[in-house]
Formats: sequence, structure tokens, C-alpha cells
Amino acid sequence: MDFPCFDIERNGVRVHGRIGGRGEPLLLLHGHPQTHLIWHRVAPALAERFTLVALDLRGYGDSGRPPADPEHANHSKREMALDALAAMRHHGFERFGILAHDRGARVAHRLAADHPATVQRMLLLDIAPTLAMYEHTSEAFARAYWHWFFLIQPPPLPEALIASDPVRYIRSVMGGRHAGLAPFAPEVMAEYERCAAIAGTAESICEDYRASAGIDLDHDRADIAANARLQMPLRVLWGAHGAVGNCFDVLALWRERADLVEGRALPCGHYVPEEAPGELLAEALDFFAPLTPSSSSKGSRP
Repeated sequence: MDFPCFDIERNGVRVHGRIGGRGEPLLLLHGHPQTHLIWHRVAPALAERFTLVALDLRGYGDSGRPPADPEHANHSKREMALDALAAMRHHGFERFGILAHDRGARVAHRLAADHPATVQRMLLLDIAPTLAMYEHTSEAFARAYWHWFFLIQPPPLPEALIASDPVRYIRSVMGGRHAGLAPFAPEVMAEYERCAAIAGTAESICEDYRASAGIDLDHDRADIAANARLQMPLRVLWGAHGAVGNCFDVLALWRERADLVEGRALPCGHYVPEEAPGELLAEALDFFAPLTPSSSSKGSRP
């Protein structure tokens, strides 16, 4: 992704990203254990139609690693969503679309729930709602997503095991899925490995997942109790060879939380942007086509 980098700071945490392209704003959020470079195969074509803002989530990539706290609030999806909102406002965008994968898609869900007026439409990749996935966990899902249950164990054991060999952790998690390591460009994989070795990464990864199994679920339950539903158009895509689509009724679970839901499986595994970039690009261009200059409260980049 040959776009200019930027860094902002929010509450003492650095938020790193890249911005490029022309047209209406589109926020890109990556998943675990990767960085904003997951979009490298679709970003050039998307940038012909949209202004892309691709972020590294806190705890990942070259963004900051905030300290752990007893409630895991520093790594909650609510805080990550505020990072993303601050980055978009820094560039003058008050309303925007979101394309997000995995952990980033959970951040996107929280951003849309907490700040619905900012999100025009949202395309999420290979997730069902977090609370639903925990409540409907099966043996098959637990075996496929073993890291969900390993990373939430009390410190310092998970952190110590990851930090002892972060490259091995990255390759074990990413290579253990449908397509192995074949989909990942060597230079991009090298960046994932570099960032995994940054001090504090192991702690942040664990805190991210501990938050998802704790405070994030509290926020989700509060939404459900208030009957707060997503109102913006939502498209969800998942890998036909991945655990999410095989273990959950993805569309049914999203329709419990949102009013305007569509989606389908793509011929790939979990890492949709790198395994099926052509199919994803077609879906994204179709879904975000309704965005027009008049629908954004701030102007697009020239």
C-alpha cells in the first residue's frame, strides 16, 4: 500500500495508519494478528473510487500498546472505535463507510452501535456478533478458534508464551487455517512478524481478547437490553472454508442485531482480503456504490 502514513494521538495512545485515494471516505480495519496491510491486494482499486483510511488497531501494527488494566477497558472495542473515529475526524470525515475484517469488524460493530450517525454503511468480513459466538460455541468452533480461549487466560502465561517466539505464534495461528501460509505475500508476512515482535504486543493481543470476553460482552448486552439495533445497511461476507460460516448461521445472528442485513459466503477461508481479493473487491464496489458526495458532511479529498 503505497499511501502516505500518518500518526495521531488519542489519550496518550498512538494511532497509526495510511490515507490515500480520492472520493468518499472508507475506513479499513484489520484483524488479528495482522496490520492494515491486509488490504494491500484491494486498496489500489478501491482508491480509484474512495479515500481510504487504513488503520492499525491499538496493540497491533505500529499503533500504540496501552497498558493492561483490571477491566481490560484500554483494549475494549469501544476504545478502539474511538481511536478510529478520532482518525477519521482528524482527516475531516464525519460520515463514512467501513470495510472491516475479524477483530476490526468487531471494532466496526461497536463504532456503529455507539456512533450510528457516523457510519453510512458497513461491510464486515468473517464474523458473527461476538456475544452470539460465545453463547453458541461448539466443540468444532473451540477447536478451530482455540486462540479465543488461550488468550483470555490470566496473565502472565499467554503473554510469556507468545513473547518467547512471536514469529512462531503468528505462523501457527495464520498457517493453521484453510489455506495455510500460501495466501500471504512474503513481504507482507515479514511486516506482520516485525510488528508481532514489538515490545508489548503479546500483552495487547491478550488484553484485546480478554476485553472481548468481558467488557465488550457487557456493552453488547446493554445494547440488547435497550433494543438498540443497527440501522445502516450491513453486508456480511464469510469464507466458505472457514469456521465462522460452518459453525454459525451468520445472517440469522446478524439479523438479531441489525435491520438491513445481506451477505453470502465467498470461496475462501478466514483471510478474505488476501485469499479472495477479486471477489471481495467486486462486493465492496457494489455495496459502497451508493455513497455520494452529498451523503458526507465533509468534503472528500481532491
